[in-house]
Amino acid sequence: MFIIYNFFLFLLFLISPLFIIIRIFLGKEDQYRFKEKYGFFTKKNNSNETIWIHGASVGEILSIIPIIRKFETDKKINKILITSSTTSSTHILSKFKFKKVVHQFYPFDLNFLTKHFINHWKPKLVIFVDSEIWPNMFKNLHKKNIPLILLNARITKKSFRRWKFLPNFSKKIFEKITLALPQNMESKKYLKLLGTKNIQFVGNLKFFGGAQKDYLKNLTLKKKFSKKIIFCAASTHRTEELFIGKVHKELKSEIKNLITIIIPRHINRKKEILDELKNIGLNSQLHSLSKKLSVDTDIYIVDAYGESAKFYSLSKLTFLGGSLIPRGGQNPLEPAREGNYILHGPHIENFKEVYEILDELRITTKVKSIKNMKSAIRKKINFLKKNKVDKKLKYLGEEILNKNLYEIKKFI
Repeated sequence: MFIIYNFFLFLLFLISPLFIIIRIFLGKEDQYRFKEKYGFFTKKNNSNETIWIHGASVGEILSIIPIIRKFETDKKINKILITSSTTSSTHILSKFKFKKVVHQFYPFDLNFLTKHFINHWKPKLVIFVDSEIWPNMFKNLHKKNIPLILLNARITKKSFRRWKFLPNFSKKIFEKITLALPQNMESKKYLKLLGTKNIQFVGNLKFFGGAQKDYLKNLTLKKKFSKKIIFCAASTHRTEELFIGKVHKELKSEIKNLITIIIPRHINRKKEILDELKNIGLNSQLHSLSKKLSVDTDIYIVDAYGESAKFYSLSKLTFLGGSLIPRGGQNPLEPAREGNYILHGPHIENFKEVYEILDELRITTKVKSIKNMKSAIRKKINFLKKNKVDKKLKYLGEEILNKNLYEIKKFI
């Protein structure tokens, strides 16, 4: 099966330059560093003590920031290699100014490229985050006897069915994981069925964190929105912005000084979102272009990565996207830690256990229609006070972080 996998992967590799060029044109690829994906490294390596952590994109990188911070203070660790696949994740990582961290883009999972990557970086421990499963990399790490940890591992029912379609191939991949630390019980069950032998459930790492420290919050933004009643819609996907716009349009005559802040999941869609909202008679402003807030602004669109927490700190009520459409939802923990009440659609399969905990804390409401959302906003927005759930989540998150670190450090 590896032969078939590599054959089709090689065909994709041959035509990949065309897709890379298109992605560069769309601003989704780094025109100077895309060669890293082909095994041309932009950073040298002179260490045999490298800890390598890989996360696909922004969410995965943000989830491992607490781990990186702990590694930065660990004298046993000299170098931390971080890999990811998206340009947005590199922008997020660069904001933290880590001293031991080196970033590279993750290579194509071809057999020769993965061998080349391992031989260059010589990691003593490898940590893959969430649902990053790469057959050739796993196989070649195993051949080198390099421990592989799947951190905050997530296997959904849908992905399990895909892997189970090829049981022998799947077993050969999943049995090469040295230690799996699943983020929920569902993932633990699926990992075991797929052939992973060493599994320790210590909780979802994304629970770690608390509200931003005051010095990190943007005082200019506070002043800009000081006279506004804020409703946030975050990690929105296509069609959800239009839905939110219609809700705003019907509510703005009822709630004086209402402004809706939309933080789209993919900021490259900003023109599309602007056009949609304009077509229904709403005035929108882009965060990247706006120094002053126009008096007639209905929708404020945050077209920059890594800014979400600043806006959550201003708001008390946030809708989490990817949930009105069948995408499985987005992580509600960041706005919850900032003291926001959470609204979400019916599709929250990706974070089912997270939402169950937030439901127990009574800070979530499910909405299915414009009427539902209008009613929820009407009830909550004028009466909410910053709740204390951020403190509860902080204590829970610290416990989970320490348990994850305890398991990881057995291999350092």
